[in-house]
Amino acid sequence: MSDMLQEYCDSRGASMRVDAQAGVIRGVKLLGLESRNGRSYLPEALAQAAGLYEDAKVNVNHPKGNPAGPRDYQDRIGTIRGVAMRPGEGLFGDFHFNPKHALAEQLIWDAEHTPENVGFSHNVEARTSRRGDRVVVEAILRVQSVDLVADPATTRGLFESAAVAGDGESQITVDAKTGTGPAKAARPLSLDDLKRDYPELVESIGREQAAELGRLRQEVERLTALEAAGQKRSAALRLLREFGLPDPESADPMAGAVCSQRFFESLLAACDERAMRELVEERSRLVRTLSREQAGGAHSGPQSRDQHLVDGFIAPDARSFVEAIT
Repeated sequence: MSDMLQEYCDSRGASMRVDAQAGVIRGVKLLGLESRNGRSYLPEALAQAAGLYEDAKVNVNHPKGNPAGPRDYQDRIGTIRGVAMRPGEGLFGDFHFNPKHALAEQLIWDAEHTPENVGFSHNVEARTSRRGDRVVVEAILRVQSVDLVADPATTRGLFESAAVAGDGESQITVDAKTGTGPAKAARPLSLDDLKRDYPELVESIGREQAAELGRLRQEVERLTALEAAGQKRSAALRLLREFGLPDPESADPMAGAVCSQRFFESLLAACDERAMRELVEERSRLVRTLSREQAGGAHSGPQSRDQHLVDGFIAPDARSFVEAIT
């Protein structure tokens, strides 16, 4: 697996020699064999990479955003030369810097008095593998740059991070002093990794998703019921118009007696449109029957005493119909 690695290293314990006039700090440590966060470098990998660090550009601080992105001109402070592998220790070299750079005086003082404050951060492409709980760097393929960092040995800024090259990025930040953090995540985290390493987080996310799904389901059911009720009401009004019966919300008291609110509710309570049609047809027949009897002089009133059947309907002569049922 090929990764973009950003490795931090301080010069604590290194025997450095400063030549301020020539602008050279000799013997700076570039890279060790063991990362403070569980990453191991094969000695042969560092030995083979020595040539890649030769003439590597040195910039001030880390790049903003993409580690492989372009750097500002004022960030460039020098270069690395004379790189060599020290058995059991790592890569060392000479840091050639611009003595006229704005930070040169500060750099010289730190190198002479507090060498632990002089450290480098590398942007490199490397081939890695996992061996048990450790990530092993088998080869360094390309050195993008070497960045000079401030006070790497005493701040929590000491960390190492890996960004997966190619499609997508996986950025991990780990405290190099304590060794805490997701150091195992040199590769993109899978769902199984999250379940194994962060079960409480996965469970919390699951509960939140379940609750949100429940709320969405209730909202869908409410909107579905509202739509069904609206469609049923529209069908009932259409049937009333089809059979010449009035709108139950009409302000006309005669129309309200023919098609009462109770009758309209019975339509809405019907199981389907066929049952609704049967109720409307029955009410329409009753209206026509009473209208004919009224027109023929019969005043005997409706034969049925079932109030549900005669509670509201219309005829061509609505007043006669109301008189008949009262």
